[in-house]
Amino acid sequence: MEHKTHLRRLGLFDAKVPRFTSYPPANRFSGDIDVATTQSWLTATPHGSEVSLYIHIPFCRRLCYFCACRTQGTKTDAPLERYVRTLIAEIDMVREQLPVDVTVRRLHFGGGTPTLLSPDYLTALLDALHGSFGLDDLDEFSVEIDPTEVDKARIDVLARYGMNRASLGVQDFDPRVQKAIGREQGFDTTRATVDLLAEAGIDEVNIDLLYGLPFQTMGSLEKTIDQVLQLNASRLALYGYAHVPWVSKRQVVIPFEALPDPETRFDLFERAQKLLLGQGYLQVGIDHFARPHDGLARAMIDRRLARSFQGYTDDRVPRLIGLGASSISKYPEGYVQNQPATAMYQGMIEAGRLAAARGVVLTPEDCARGALIEQLMCYFDASLSALHDPYPAAGQWLAHLADEYPEAIDFDGDRLSLRRWARPLVRIMAAQLGQTRTTPDTYSAAI
Repeated sequence: MEHKTHLRRLGLFDAKVPRFTSYPPANRFSGDIDVATTQSWLTATPHGSEVSLYIHIPFCRRLCYFCACRTQGTKTDAPLERYVRTLIAEIDMVREQLPVDVTVRRLHFGGGTPTLLSPDYLTALLDALHGSFGLDDLDEFSVEIDPTEVDKARIDVLARYGMNRASLGVQDFDPRVQKAIGREQGFDTTRATVDLLAEAGIDEVNIDLLYGLPFQTMGSLEKTIDQVLQLNASRLALYGYAHVPWVSKRQVVIPFEALPDPETRFDLFERAQKLLLGQGYLQVGIDHFARPHDGLARAMIDRRLARSFQGYTDDRVPRLIGLGASSISKYPEGYVQNQPATAMYQGMIEAGRLAAARGVVLTPEDCARGALIEQLMCYFDASLSALHDPYPAAGQWLAHLADEYPEAIDFDGDRLSLRRWARPLVRIMAAQLGQTRTTPDTYSAAI
């Protein structure tokens, strides 16, 4: 197709760029952000503020080969008791730094495998959160669930404390693909989990899929999409597999020669995209799909969409507080990440200190570039007049980008927009807008 020729010429199939779930990207975080800085950002939270909480559970019963998240395997529950105790101590510590009248609007349990925690551990953790913050005003409580590591008892606990959205990892249902990525999970197991969630009154379900996996073919992906459609999820994420063995050592197990090449990855995504759009989903940003009633779809239409370390979200609360090893917090002043190593994280909290390890202070230029990049990643356009704080050089940045890609971009001096065929280039353009150095051993494929 003609548009594919244009994309090839403009470098889509060769580029390695960030995913831009933050700006600056996390690899620009430094150790200059310390415990004192984090405390100052927490205590600067105005009275009456709304905040979101992210709880990271880094443990998994099995370590999937494809995953580049900060996780560790455990065959027993022995490490979990201490970790939950440490989390509860951190919850109390962080709460002491905040005004008494903050309100938690969003709560997300991520991992790892949050549902690795037993009903008793989940109850203890949620009791602590409710006691410290109160959970009565939650707009959304979402949990990442591994269908092979969950049961009715754990779902019932989560539902009792207000879980109203569940995110299920699927990746691919093809047995050969599953074996190659270390993620064997049958369709019947996944459907049984969706049924358990429905019985508990939870029908807002996200499903995560991957394209670009080893041994994945057009036929196998079409079959997976067909099975996923039977689950009637309200929201789907169709991520491109990021092969970064220099970051995630376990990925060396994945046979490189079995991975589809960049142009095949592009074809796989386009086919899946066509199937999902044909079934009534709306595309949200580069890789999410949602039913028209879903909050993500409504946020896109109303231009209230945001992008964070959790992907696309309709949560625009300015303070996201991360709790747990390696979790990342976002404040108006900057980003801060907890100690990634679980033992070091636990040691700091048990010593009575916040676990901040690294981060970045946002300059006015960072905020302007980040806001324009977020607009591009959410809507495939960016407007100077939409910037909350106008930045003098921002117009020059957009004009330079328009000059770089005259056949792919329309620019009227205020609003820059990508032509429809050029939308797959958005991460490359975001990298240029963010002055991000792209090297083959740093980032994953642009498609």
